[in-house]
Amino acid sequence: MFTRNDFKKEKIKMRKNNRWRKRILILVICLISMYGGIISVRGEQSSTVRTQTTSQVPKIKVVVSILPLSEFVEKVGGNKVEVSVMVPPGASPHTYEVTPKQMKELSKARLFVKVGSLIEFELSWIDKIIAINKNMLVIDSSQGIPLMGKNPHIWLSPKNAEIQVHNICEGLIKIDPANKEYYIQNKDAYLVKLNKLDRDIKDSLLKVKDRKFMVFHPAWSYFARDYNLKQISIEKEGKEPNAKGIIALIKQAKANNIKIIFVSPQFSVKSAEVIANEIGGRVAFIDPLAKDYIKNMYKVLDELVQGME
Repeated sequence: MFTRNDFKKEKIKMRKNNRWRKRILILVICLISMYGGIISVRGEQSSTVRTQTTSQVPKIKVVVSILPLSEFVEKVGGNKVEVSVMVPPGASPHTYEVTPKQMKELSKARLFVKVGSLIEFELSWIDKIIAINKNMLVIDSSQGIPLMGKNPHIWLSPKNAEIQVHNICEGLIKIDPANKEYYIQNKDAYLVKLNKLDRDIKDSLLKVKDRKFMVFHPAWSYFARDYNLKQISIEKEGKEPNAKGIIALIKQAKANNIKIIFVSPQFSVKSAEVIANEIGGRVAFIDPLAKDYIKNMYKVLDELVQGME
């Protein structure tokens, strides 16, 4: 028979059991919290390690001769390259002298990209450049391009630029084969833009009848060849014209209805200004060494079309 005392005993027993259950439940909750915190910390540490590892992957140090080549390398190499330029803005690759700081940069580079087409700067310095870092791969970007005598300005033809980009891509793949597909995709995307530039130049020049233009420095020979233009140079074999030469150029400009004389930021404009004044024309700057290659070539195109219309 279940008596009142039995009931009290049972009640006391239940209370004790409930206390133990609460204690066990609290202990379980604490253990879960502690374990979850450990997992969270480990996850954060693992994530931090992964982030640090990713951010610490060193970029490939690339040195190039001139600014347009830096755009070609950056467009193909993307975020995997760090590019330095030998000939700074405003300097001439025909007369530039390498600085000690640049030689130090070369000693750390994995790739050197040269124009490779008879630029005086490269002819004078290439042996020293190679000697300072024998582990550095040297890419001749002119490989596969038919040269026009000793004229080195190959990059000013978008068709030639496409070949240079191919050569640069192959060089990057040689030193970093693990990212081959990345470089090829970037190259192909940039070649689409270069191909469009070529088409746009052709289309814009179709309406131009008088296809002669006058420049101070004969940098545009490859461009003129590709688009059926005639470049008339003020400078001859690196020298400014004398008085007799200027008179002849003035007559030539008048005979061809030339009203704009194109000059480069790297050279003197005095002779060009004299001729422009005599023909009632003006001087316009077109830069053969601008870094933003495609943007610059469209700017050059606009100037040339205005000058020849």
